Amino acid sequence: IVVAAWLASRAARAALSRASRLDQAQQLLFSKLISLAVWLIAVLIGIDILGIDLTALTVFSGAFGLAIGFGLQKTFGNLIAGIILLMDRSIKPGDVIAIADQTGKETFGQIRKIGIRAVSITTRDQREYLIPNENLMTNMVENWSYSSRNVRVQVEVGIAYGSDIALAERLMLEAAKSAKRVLESPSPAVWLKAFGDSSVNFTIHCWIADPEQGVGNVRSDVLKTLWRLFKENGIEI
Repeated sequence: IVVAAWLASRAARAALSRASRLDQAQQLLFSKLISLAVWLIAVLIGIDILGIDLTALTVFSGAFGLAIGFGLQKTFGNLIAGIILLMDRSIKPGDVIAIADQTGKETFGQIRKIGIRAVSITTRDQREYLIPNENLMTNMVENWSYSSRNVRVQVEVGIAYGSDIALAERLMLEAAKSAKRVLESPSPAVWLKAFGDSSVNFTIHCWIADPEQGVGNVRSDVLKTLWRLFKENGIEI
């Protein structure tokens, strides 16, 4: 029966993976539900075949169930939380999210797997974090790809007061458009942010569609190109 249940679960996962109408989150949800149902039926059939009379264990079943409930409370909580997350599709494998822990430290990465107990998140430095499903239910989660994968990247730039502002803005736009990952639509924009103590401060706004590749390298590309353009055109930083 155990072998049959394992084969049935595996066959169900294979069938769901071929279902073109279901996205990855729906496939994972139905796979978990079918696996739970298959193993529940297998346990019931096994008990029946072994001839175990559950009525004789009624006195102990309440205490045993209570002990299991307290001991596995977090495990069942994480299981239900994972199913709820998949049902409302708030997060799914492939999403890029940022979540803060109790100390305020923010973890940013891409969801690789939603398991029974935890969600696997891989960061840009290839560190893998296992975050309990309940944490994603109770804490605020910033999902960069929930309704759209487009993410706005902001690049701060300050130029000297004697510089040509109109020329500097054109060069900033040119530097943003030259970055490989920056989208043409929405197009980059340059905003004058403030008059600082020793510089005129601007913010370059540009959009990317692959946040899982990180945003720091986009800022670096824009700033390196802008450094060259400013030197060539006499704009002082």
